[in-house]
Amino acid sequence: MTGEKSSLSTERIAERILEIGFSCTRCGDCCRGFSDDNNLVMVSPPEIRRISEALNVPRDEIAEPYPESIVLENGTSLTFEWAIRRVHGECRFFRDGRCLVYECRPWICRTYPFMIEGEELRVFPCSGLGGSISPEDALACARDLLSRREAEENEEERIREVLASPLPEGKERMIVDSEGVTLL
Repeated sequence: MTGEKSSLSTERIAERILEIGFSCTRCGDCCRGFSDDNNLVMVSPPEIRRISEALNVPRDEIAEPYPESIVLENGTSLTFEWAIRRVHGECRFFRDGRCLVYECRPWICRTYPFMIEGEELRVFPCSGLGGSISPEDALACARDLLSRREAEENEEERIREVLASPLPEGKERMIVDSEGVTLL
């Protein structure tokens, strides 16, 4: 969608969020999994860095390779992006019913249960739906959703640039993100 003018404005998204309603109940269901991938949180290198700096912990304690991959003709497994590490199916930053990285949480967490897909506002199941939300909070969520979409589009463009260069040879597994290739 790069270069196209979006028909979704901040105001239109905020109006839709107000219509739907949302108030986080702090149930933690989005942090705890009830299947292998329902709480999988994709994170970009800048998000990993932000969490790493806030907690003063190394990158590999925050994120792991996204579990899905493609296998190239030469047998190399290629994975795109990273996911927040989970422990026993829960986000590793969810403890005692709260988020330990709330102030620097990833885009996905900040905008859940909403997501922009194409020109549509998608809404995922959540016990907070239908709750009371102020116009200011709906507007802030709409801004975050548009910023998230822009960040994701920028990440995708950078990944395409990385893939346009020759990939290293002789490795069984590679992670490709906006900052290059990580060999495993």
